[in-house]
Amino acid sequence: MAIKTVSGMAASRARKLVITKTSLRAPKQDVQYWRSQPYATRLAALEEIRHDYHLWKYGAEPRFQRVYSITKR
Repeated sequence: MAIKTVSGMAASRARKLVITKTSLRAPKQDVQYWRSQPYATRLAALEEIRHDYHLWKYGAEPRFQRVYSITKR
């Protein structure tokens, strides 16, 4: 049984759990689906996955590090 989480690209970021039962021998449809999507949609999905990973792994939003530079006058 495969468990997939489907989410819209809406600002609310609400998630709906969808469970589908498939055979392990069935051909994979994911590659065909993502290749048929426009570049902007694929990039938005990748950014959402990256964001969710950082929240899960580090418990915070990723941010730029502070950079300090000391200059002589």
